[in-house]
Amino acid sequence: MARAPLFLALLCLAAFAFGDGADARKMVGVYVLKKGDFSVKISNWGATIMSIVTPDSKGNLADVVLGFDTLAEYVNDTSYFGPLTGRVAQRMARGRFVLDGKVYHTYINDGKNAIHGGHRGFSKVIWTVKEYVSGGDSPYITLYYRSFDGEQGFPGDLDVYATYQLSSAYELSIRTNATALNKATPVNFLQHVYWNLGGEGSGDILGHTLQLSASRYTPMDEELLPSSGRVDPVAGTSYDFRTPTPIGARIRKVMGGKVFGYDINYVIDGEGMRKVAAVRDGASGRGLELWANQPAMQLYTGNFLNNTKGKDGHVYDQYGGFALETQAYPDAVNHPEFPSITVRPGQVYKHDMIYKFNF
Repeated sequence: MARAPLFLALLCLAAFAFGDGADARKMVGVYVLKKGDFSVKISNWGATIMSIVTPDSKGNLADVVLGFDTLAEYVNDTSYFGPLTGRVAQRMARGRFVLDGKVYHTYINDGKNAIHGGHRGFSKVIWTVKEYVSGGDSPYITLYYRSFDGEQGFPGDLDVYATYQLSSAYELSIRTNATALNKATPVNFLQHVYWNLGGEGSGDILGHTLQLSASRYTPMDEELLPSSGRVDPVAGTSYDFRTPTPIGARIRKVMGGKVFGYDINYVIDGEGMRKVAAVRDGASGRGLELWANQPAMQLYTGNFLNNTKGKDGHVYDQYGGFALETQAYPDAVNHPEFPSITVRPGQVYKHDMIYKFNF
């Protein structure tokens, strides 16, 4: 029974690559950025980070990103392994919002709610490769997508660019921007990478130490929506990672929906480009810093991973990876007390991230 989606995915990929008059820049492919012993694989299917290989403290290389072996598996993916999600990432209550007095209904794909832009959000489309430089001092790839008026229920045409660049030694920078062309629209992107600094498939991440530049968070209800609209201090709660703390230290005291684990939005201290998070795996010595210019970040600890087939025959189970998703406040379209995510014609949305690895 599981073979049918994979077969359809292979047909789709073949059609994308070899259809009449296919533009090579729109073929689904895998693009490698490499600088020394640091390398990143990216696909223009969903602007997906497929792998990041980096050394540990002894010089041993490992892929620290959860994912799959084949592009066809990414087409069928329901766990969001590595893609850029939008037009509005995270959950939207009942898939509806009101903008300038008009009610909009988006595609429902998470119970009664919408998530990550709908069933065919930015993670499920082919992006155009605008520029690609695989090597040299600063290898990069720039991807482009035109989101059309009415796509998944969102108003207006939107031009979207995403550039992935090895900007310095062991640093991956991501620069995204989106321009509203003819109608006001909500916009919120995030890069949904699952990390395991011990190497993907190496076990759980509960022993990784995490530090967040966040003194506040938005409490979530059972549907993982910030329904109260509150912003509470983390002090005295199991959400407090202001000092380095093992991810698993208090994980059995928090619920990410109906299971134990973190699936919670933090309000990042400060403004502009600043350090959001620092993570370290003691066994390998690998560390990761995340810098970004967004007001918030979702911490997700892979609560719903369950016997998920990954790379090289590895199986990912609960807590097999974690995600640090810089973003706007979740469901901001339905909470006027949160910072607005509306982009009006001629305005440009910008979301920049830097992943800095150390060992």
